[in-house]
Amino acid sequence: MNILVTGGAGFVGTNLIPVLLRRGTHRIVVLDNESNGNLGDLAGLPVECIRGELLDQEVVERAMREIDTVVHLAADTRVMDSIANPRHNFESNVVGTFQLLEASRKAGVKRFVAASTGGAILGEAASPINEDMVARPLSPYGASKLAAEGYMSAFGGAYGMVSTALRFSNVFGPKSYLKGSVVAHFFKALLAGKPLVVYGDGSQIRDYVYVGDLVRGITQALESDATGAIQLGSGRPTTLNQLIDAMKQVVGPSVPFEVRYEPRRAGEVHTTWCDISRARRMLGYEPSTPLADGLAQTWKWFLEDARK
Repeated sequence: MNILVTGGAGFVGTNLIPVLLRRGTHRIVVLDNESNGNLGDLAGLPVECIRGELLDQEVVERAMREIDTVVHLAADTRVMDSIANPRHNFESNVVGTFQLLEASRKAGVKRFVAASTGGAILGEAASPINEDMVARPLSPYGASKLAAEGYMSAFGGAYGMVSTALRFSNVFGPKSYLKGSVVAHFFKALLAGKPLVVYGDGSQIRDYVYVGDLVRGITQALESDATGAIQLGSGRPTTLNQLIDAMKQVVGPSVPFEVRYEPRRAGEVHTTWCDISRARRMLGYEPSTPLADGLAQTWKWFLEDARK
């Protein structure tokens, strides 16, 4: 495969690309604006790096030359930021995805795999969530991902592009120093000697999936003919307080550990975790990393990165 990875300098991309190279991918092009990543993190790898925006048609068409497969990871992913600036989120996630799909169509791309989300698309839905539930987004971020999935489906129906929207749950792991999600945010706070701030009482539930398991799911999707939305998570519910307890065990007693609770924020889903039976059936996906093991690997990486 000749693969274009958008957002390839980010957290998931820098974990995915070495795996793709080991699996014999012929050529990899990375397009990234470095807003949530650093192309320097790919130094030494045999990949072609282009710094640019998905909204820049000339840049996208240049990146698409001789490409037959696209992995679309680039996105504006923060829920609170999307509430503060919905237009930016729309342009990044909807217009940017459309532009990429259109360039893919013109280039004759046949396989298009994109990062999506489950909880933000579905809103407050009974968990475990699945791909057949009616979408009721509570934030512009969720709405933007739903719109992007719609365009992927349309390009599949109209132009025969085989497209898969992988609905990531809460991903954590090494190389997440620029990621704003809870595990990375909390580990960075602990390294800085700051308290962990919880919005709500900590009873909110999420599905935390280790990046190594997620990357395996992405490669399985690339090697399959699966289409439509597919949940990729751990398939296990974890409260925020349970996550904090697990993190406390990982960092040990030598690290100051203070938790501060603040009022819940509007637009955030309280409970969401996913049913991964479709991923098991269609991709052969099976996450195998226990939460404690994944947190230990992540904390080890943050400590090593801080020493550097």
